[in-house]
Amino acid sequence: MNSSAETHGQPATHHVRQAVLRWYRANARELPWRAAERTPWGVMVSEIMLQQTPVARVLPVWRRWLERWPIPGDLAGAAPADVVREWDRLGYPRRALRLHAAAQKIRDEHGGRVPGDHAELLALPGIGTYTAAAVAVFAFGQRHTVVDTNIRRVEARLFSGRALPSRSLTAAETRLADWLLPEDVAESVAWNQAVMELGALVCTARAPRCGQCPVRDACAWVAAGSPPAEETPRGQSWHGTDRQVRGAVMAVLRAATAPVPEALLLTDLAGSEQLASEHQAPPAVVVDELKALWRLPAPPEQRRRALAGLLTDGLAAADDAGVSLPV
Repeated sequence: MNSSAETHGQPATHHVRQAVLRWYRANARELPWRAAERTPWGVMVSEIMLQQTPVARVLPVWRRWLERWPIPGDLAGAAPADVVREWDRLGYPRRALRLHAAAQKIRDEHGGRVPGDHAELLALPGIGTYTAAAVAVFAFGQRHTVVDTNIRRVEARLFSGRALPSRSLTAAETRLADWLLPEDVAESVAWNQAVMELGALVCTARAPRCGQCPVRDACAWVAAGSPPAEETPRGQSWHGTDRQVRGAVMAVLRAATAPVPEALLLTDLAGSEQLASEHQAPPAVVVDELKALWRLPAPPEQRRRALAGLLTDGLAAADDAGVSLPV
């Protein structure tokens, strides 16, 4: 099936746009980074936190960050250890350090204000094509094509008749998204928000709620009988992975107020009793996180690899006293 919206014609595309926009006005979630009093900094923080992370997990952390660091300059002056600790369990904690670096560049080169220019946003540390476009659109009301996972899935089903988009963004998908974007600036902002929300709430990857979809009658995928995906979506594995071990080590370091002896991070439950007797007992909260780390069925080489990765990524620091969050 042709993946281009031109196949459906301008009247059909206009009908789809208006139906999706009406649905969004009636069903949009009230999120603080969408509120009238939102700031560009709040939008930028939300966009980075929301990468591969559900809204429900992001909300409490986002609120704490904005209370503690309401402007970029506040975060720029924070200690890296505090930044990583405040990231809590959002996952992919390198995002915290990249956001910290971006805040420092905003303070040093942009007078402490998030730049509204798309090219300047793209030049900030840790800001890629999607995030630069999203901040320009949702914080500054500009006309740019925003293409995230939700938008790609909605447009793949609606116009290409495919259950899921390809694993990597293609040039054809980008052309389709560009073609669909309304010319009117205000409407283009609303369209980006609406399609993203439709993908998050209705046109989900698994068990889509087609009966609630405002454009079901125009959907090429539904018209084709809702065929299965050509590629099986890859789930994000966790148990038994280096990511799980890294996360457990980070939980120990976040809880600790002093360096943790490296040996305590590399042992398992069987070896922990002897090692614990050789070191001063850490606070109870640290012991709880250590026990969770020790209980993981991770071989010694995996534990060493996970810790080495954290040190290489700048998420941890080591000296003669032990391992801690970055200085």
